[in-house]
Amino acid sequence: MAILRCNNCSYLREVSNDHVGKAVKCPVCEKAAVIHDTVEFVKKLIDKYGVLLGKYRELEQHGNAEKETGQSGLPPAKIEDLDLHNTAVMSNSMQYKPIITWFERKDIQVGVNHEALDTQGFYDEVAVELGDNIEVLQDILDKIRKTQRNNYTSVVLNLTNTSQNQIKIITRFCKNLYDFSFVAKYFYNKNEKRVHLTLQSAPAIVSFFNGEWLEWYVFMTLLKHCYESNGLFSCLRNFNIQFANEDKYEVDVFFLLNSRTPVFIECKSGEFRPFIEKYSKMRRRLDINKENFLLLVLGLSDEQVQGLTKMYDITFANEKTFLPHITGLMATK
Repeated sequence: MAILRCNNCSYLREVSNDHVGKAVKCPVCEKAAVIHDTVEFVKKLIDKYGVLLGKYRELEQHGNAEKETGQSGLPPAKIEDLDLHNTAVMSNSMQYKPIITWFERKDIQVGVNHEALDTQGFYDEVAVELGDNIEVLQDILDKIRKTQRNNYTSVVLNLTNTSQNQIKIITRFCKNLYDFSFVAKYFYNKNEKRVHLTLQSAPAIVSFFNGEWLEWYVFMTLLKHCYESNGLFSCLRNFNIQFANEDKYEVDVFFLLNSRTPVFIECKSGEFRPFIEKYSKMRRRLDINKENFLLLVLGLSDEQVQGLTKMYDITFANEKTFLPHITGLMATK
């Protein structure tokens, strides 16, 4: 369906696609009103909303700076009706501009990956569902990754010894994988309690299950927390930085709180030990406080988190401890 939108009285209704581009008389105020293609109309609204959000954040930052110097400033306010799981707002340059400025002050160039900030696809939804239920879904994730590594496409899950609640979580997740086209086929045999999956071979899907899902999960979890806390923040995900000597690195997740407090998060869903020294050096090179530089390792025990943080020059975290840790940082800033 198309949309009839009157600029004079704001009258709005759906009409047939056959009338797209035509001007008709508004049935309320009788002024000329144009009929728009629905998809194009919504895209333009999203673009305008992104620009307004960018301007809003810039004004917030100026207000925050004035407050710090003793001048009057308004506290940051939550922007209502923003669906974090279906928006391109975070890819607006005004949103992440404070991060660019922060790196530029250190003579570091930033290469932004706009697709990594766009939540209009389904990567973020699946990642959050997977992360929130990882204790139940870990076995499925492992089987999918093993099947992908061996270049096979068929996965069979035996749920015979699985509780009803776990079966509900697993089948709902697999159904969503199918609905969002992360798998090509899905079938659950209730009598045999077996799930049959046919995997997609698309590189983006393979990369997602191979670890990118954890980046999405951490990014969306922290994004939601910052948004709901009414805090002033900027964020980037899956982007590149280049030092003055042309050394290049990829950064998984980076948040800048109140335009001055960095939070660096490197996500590992597999082996992490060979990378400890690399990120210890990077932390010192970026001059970020130890408590603000996290190496998040999936499945790391709380005891390991505490012990490794004591041993090394970076902060370790797992999928459960990273948010409470960062929440503590936000409370002290």
